[in-house]
Amino acid sequence: MSFSSATAVQAAGDHYEATIVPGWDILGNANGGYLMALGARAMAVASRPHPVSLTAHFLSPGKAGPISIHPHVLKAGRSFDTLRATVKSGDNNLIELLGAFTELETVDGVVRVDAEPPALPDPEDCARVVPNEAGFPPPLMGRVDMRLHPEDALVFRGQPSGQPLVRGWIRLAEEEPVDAFGLMLVADAFPPTVFNADLPINWVPTLEMTTQIRGIPAPGWLRCKFSTRFMTGGVLEEDGEIWDSSGRLVALSRQLALMPRG
Repeated sequence: MSFSSATAVQAAGDHYEATIVPGWDILGNANGGYLMALGARAMAVASRPHPVSLTAHFLSPGKAGPISIHPHVLKAGRSFDTLRATVKSGDNNLIELLGAFTELETVDGVVRVDAEPPALPDPEDCARVVPNEAGFPPPLMGRVDMRLHPEDALVFRGQPSGQPLVRGWIRLAEEEPVDAFGLMLVADAFPPTVFNADLPINWVPTLEMTTQIRGIPAPGWLRCKFSTRFMTGGVLEEDGEIWDSSGRLVALSRQLALMPRG
């Protein structure tokens, strides 16, 4: 099933209905970026078409099955709308969302980017990540085509690099175009950076995540870099950069997660 189909929403009175589709998960729990994309689809229908910034607080794991999304417009501005939304499974709240939405094609202004896309070997020279029946890598890897930098992929051989850094290429399966909502999935699809810090490979629950969309990607591979600088207080941050095939920055992300235990 395509990403666009797996994140489709339908109006149902004062809310929206959707389905968490199997295969977009990690050990049976829906990927956080996938859940954010589901919520953002409904918020976009209720306001302007593109998320610019979306923050999620994760309350409960999302299991495969029907969900409802309840968006509320807090402010309708000249160029940006601000909304909040709750994603629910029955009476159980899965995530709370707060976001800004606009029409990205109409946004104009000065462009200054004091950074460059991460240096990567060609996708053919990087390590492709495929799902494993044991659950790691997770089923989600069957929905995307991910190629990790050879130095960062050694973690799957039990040889972490020692640096909390993950770089690589990604695109949706069957080269489906990535839209603004697909960028939310991409921002949360790569292996946790902490796995390369030579710490236990275990569950790294996300408490909060913000994804900023700066543009709709050009067709082709997305070039990504995720890094962590601070592991303290039982939590860590993970900062992400996503660049499109033209070398343009299209998304930034930051998530706060619990340190893995074990």
